[in-house]
Parts: sequence; C-alpha cells; structure tokens
Amino acid sequence: MIDKLIKLPILFLFALAMTHCTAQKQEKPNIIIIMADDMGYGDLSCYGSTLINTPNLDNMAAEGVRFTDFHANGSVCSPTRAALLTGKYQQRVGIDGVVTAKHHRDKGLDPSEKTFAEAIKEAGYVTGMFGKWHVGYQTKFNPIQQGFDEYIGYVSGNVDYHSHIDQEGYEDWWVGDTIKNEKGYSTDLITKHSVDFIERHKDEPFLLYIPHEAPHGPFQGRKSEAERYVGWKDGAKQKKKVSEEELNAIYKEMVEVMDEGIGEVMETLKKLKLDKNTLVFFCSDNGASRKVGSNGGLRGYKSTLWEGGHRVSAMAWYPGRIAPNQVNDETILTMDLFPTIMDLVGAEIPKGLDGISVKNNLLVGEALPQRDLFWGYAGRKAIRQGDWKLILQKKDAEPLLYNLKEDIGENDNVAGQHPERVGTMLGKLNDWSEDVYATKTK
Repeated sequence: MIDKLIKLPILFLFALAMTHCTAQKQEKPNIIIIMADDMGYGDLSCYGSTLINTPNLDNMAAEGVRFTDFHANGSVCSPTRAALLTGKYQQRVGIDGVVTAKHHRDKGLDPSEKTFAEAIKEAGYVTGMFGKWHVGYQTKFNPIQQGFDEYIGYVSGNVDYHSHIDQEGYEDWWVGDTIKNEKGYSTDLITKHSVDFIERHKDEPFLLYIPHEAPHGPFQGRKSEAERYVGWKDGAKQKKKVSEEELNAIYKEMVEVMDEGIGEVMETLKKLKLDKNTLVFFCSDNGASRKVGSNGGLRGYKSTLWEGGHRVSAMAWYPGRIAPNQVNDETILTMDLFPTIMDLVGAEIPKGLDGISVKNNLLVGEALPQRDLFWGYAGRKAIRQGDWKLILQKKDAEPLLYNLKEDIGENDNVAGQHPERVGTMLGKLNDWSEDVYATKTK
C-alpha cells in the first residue's frame, strides 16, 4: 500500500511532464506554403470559376480563411518568389525581373540573403522544398544552399511537364544540387515528394514549401506528349496549333490535377493526425497570362501592374486556430509570409524585413496597421494607400489614380480630381524607389 502511495505522485509527475512535452511540441506548428504558377484570381471555383473544379482548395477555404485582397509582390514569377523567400521587396534583393533561362543563367538570389528556410531552421525545423525555384541556376544559388534540407524540382521558369527540359534545351530536374531526371508528370512528382516528406518527418516540426509548376506553360496534361528534348530551342520544333477550346481544356486539367495533389497533402496531414498542428497557406505567384486563364474580371494580366497582374487567390488553413468560413479583406503581400510564419512558431523575426506579421489577424482577427504598399516591374510602378492606388505606366507618363473600393476594375482614372493626393503618393513612390534600389545587393 505504501509503495502504491509513493508511486502515485511519481506517476502524476511523469504524466505532467509528458503533457508538458506534448504541449511544447504542439507550440511548434508545422508550416506548409503552396504556390501556384501564373494562376489567375478567378481560376478557382471558390473564387467564381464555372470552368474549373477545385474541391480541395474550395474545402481549404471553407475550413479556413479566403483572402480577397491578397497580392503577389510581383506580376511575374522570379520577383514574387524572391520576396517570399526573403520577406523583402524584391527590388531590394536585386531580383526585380524574371531570371530567364536564356539570358540570366549566371544570376540569382544572393546567398548572403537570409531566407525563411534558413531562419526557421534556427528554430529547430527540418525544411523541404519540391517544385519551382526560379531565383538562380548555378549550384551556389540552389535551394540546398539557401536553407532547404531537401529539394527536388527545377530551377528555371518552366520545364516540359514530361521530359523536364527547360526553355533552352537543358535538363532541369534536380535532387539537391545534382541534376537527376525522373520519370513522371511534374505536378504529380511534386505531390509525391511532398507527401513523402510529410510522412518521413511527421514526428518533428517541419516547414514544407510546395511551389507548383501548374498552370504555367507549356500547356500539357498528364497524357500530353513531351515537347522538348535536350538541345531543344524555343520555336525549333513546330508546335501543333491548339484551338482556344483545347487550350482551355488543358488549362482546366492542369489546375485540377494540382488541386487533386493538394487534396493528397491535406489527406496525409489528417491521416497522420497532423492537421490541427499545421498551418497550410496557398497563393499564386501572379495573375493569369493574357493567353489563358481568368483574372476574375480584374483589369490586366501577368506582367502588368493592374490588379489582374498581382491580386491573386489565397487562403489559409489551420484547424482549431483559424476559424472556418472566413473571408478576409485585409491587404496582404507575399513578403508578409516570412515574418508571419516566424511569429507563428515563436521564433525571432529577422530585422530589416519589409513584410509584417499577420499572425494576429489570422488567428484573432486583429486589424493590420495602415501602411503604404508598392509594386514595380519593367519601368512601371504602383503605390497602394488604403483604397487608393496610383500607377505610373512609365517614367514620364501621367499618373493614374483609382479608388479600388468604388472601382475594382480600374476603369475610372480620378487623378485630375485629387491633385494633392496624387502629389503625396508620387512623392512616396519616388522615396520607395530610391530606397529599395539603393540597398539592392546585385
């Protein structure tokens, strides 16, 4: 009897210790960031598409929060990805345009820039990335050198979905920093490796970055033939002309296959009972191109600074922490994800970031502070102040001013009616430009 009485407090203390350890583990949520490529604001059924069916992303939005005013930092691929990785305006880190396969094979994100992968590793996380990199071709720019413990994917802007050859005819499928081609459809391979990563690291905190190729061109479905081969050059092989109807059907399949893969990721989390301790964030890197896809009635398309170029679909899912069926109208940029995930995992947010943490907005609905936001690409610039947006189409062009609350389609230029506001916004746009280009590293 005495032995039992002695053992009871010991067992109680042991149970407390185990509970404390479990609580500590739960305080470090897993992080998954999924990025679509060139997908428009109106390309998901939960954003109004009647052509494309995306039940898994729709379900993510229904069980979490759907954003209506989320923006890519850039209106093309590389700049947005640089901003996501660094938490800074892409101009500040020297990636203000596309890092092309033809002209920029020696360029990339400076290895001295601290990525979110490097920062979260310091907080005890294992990191993985599967998919598109597009901020540097040489091995010194490889994801493995910039904070990712595991990487499988391609480093260019796009590859043939079946042969994995880039736009200049180079093999471009990597395992770590070594080229090692793999049989399969890019979207399915990205999903397969992502699921495998989750299963292997289920017992430790992880960050998983899934930058999909879909639905960026070349427009190929699972059963399409490979178009590129080693030594291939864009235009060297006469492509079969595809009708608009056929192109839309292929594009639809590409988005739906991506959605299917995202469903596999979500199901894996639920199967392993990781869902309530995992934040999943989804967004696109810019708007749909002029050729195919829907920007949901917004003006413009990829590469422009109209809303259709950078306002994108986005959602966050974190069962038990983010309430379901929310619609969030706050203005948020890609660069805000870096400080947000650091804040969520309780780690130190590096100094000098341009992005801000939106953790409290996500979890408890706290309003974000007022701030000026900026875009710049190919000589064009834009500034956002609340509902107001000013665009300069080129250096000496007349400024265009829109009230997005009243004119989301940017049809009514009211610059002439608000000269003082135009002057103030132009001044801030110039100050921002001088600041970010003066501090860029390359």
